[in-house]
Amino acid sequence: MPKATASVQTLLDNERLLTLLRNMLVQRAVDTRGFQLNRQGKIAIAMGSEGHEAVQAGTGLAFQRGKDLLYPYYRNTGLILACGFPLADVFRSQFARATDRTGGRNIINHITARDLGIASLSSIIASQCTHAVGAAYAVKLRKEPDRAVFCQFGDGATSEGEWHEAVNFAAVARLPVIFLCENNRWAISTPQAKQMVVEDVASRAHGYGIPGTVVDGFDPVAVYEAVAAARERAVSGDGPTIVEAKCYRFLSHTTDDDDRTYRSREEVERQRELDPVPRFARKLIDAETIDEAGVEQMRREIATLVNATTDEIETEPGPSADTLYGNVYAGSHEPWCVWETEAL
Repeated sequence: MPKATASVQTLLDNERLLTLLRNMLVQRAVDTRGFQLNRQGKIAIAMGSEGHEAVQAGTGLAFQRGKDLLYPYYRNTGLILACGFPLADVFRSQFARATDRTGGRNIINHITARDLGIASLSSIIASQCTHAVGAAYAVKLRKEPDRAVFCQFGDGATSEGEWHEAVNFAAVARLPVIFLCENNRWAISTPQAKQMVVEDVASRAHGYGIPGTVVDGFDPVAVYEAVAAARERAVSGDGPTIVEAKCYRFLSHTTDDDDRTYRSREEVERQRELDPVPRFARKLIDAETIDEAGVEQMRREIATLVNATTDEIETEPGPSADTLYGNVYAGSHEPWCVWETEAL
């Protein structure tokens, strides 16, 4: 299985390298704030993505705004932000405010932004894969040029039938879709070894007659390079690619999960040594793209922005009780009430 690698000195200009770093720092800050808000009793649940920052920043840089479509999964906060989703709307979703794009109706991280090409998100594992393939089929039928569909999922999703059905259909129809597995080694409490015998999820691509690439998910430049290549293949009419980015989930699955019941602290600490955020910052410092003072200033600015945005959104109103039946059925909900009355 080919391993994708990259060098910060040769692939991207300084501006885009700093964009990668900033997006990673924003993702980490939003994660931290979400867990704080949950512990303060201000939001019902938080779902962290620490360890996924490089995957999502690199993928977001390859995503072409105004052209591409994104079908994310629930651990993609950093990716949606990198693809243009407003920071304020992330917190509107977390606080379930009336100003949220879904009217405060969805649980945390279940966002939607049709205007940005970001599809509605579902908790059902792998359901977005068939949806993404449907969108890619539409792109092909309409002959829309230079447009690709990004389909994100974790390693656990590849154990679902919908994932296999989606990959098979996309391969047969040669659809412009990129299947990106953020392999953090754990499907909630189930390790990869208890899901599959193969070492690499991407090796399954051969069974469908398409390319599969394994990339260091702690290196945002390597991820960008692999995803950009897969996008170029997709828009050129050569069909889908499976990109597997090997990363790690440093935190519990959610704030409702205690990961100490299924993995050791020693394992987590070993993976922490590869933390992509300080690792990439150090690479840029060593390459003289930025200095330590610049990194620290960026951290402070992001922390200030995230905290200020949180404070602002917290003051916004929650949904009104009279909207309870809205966005449940098409049109008015009244016929249901009439039907129940007549039935009595």
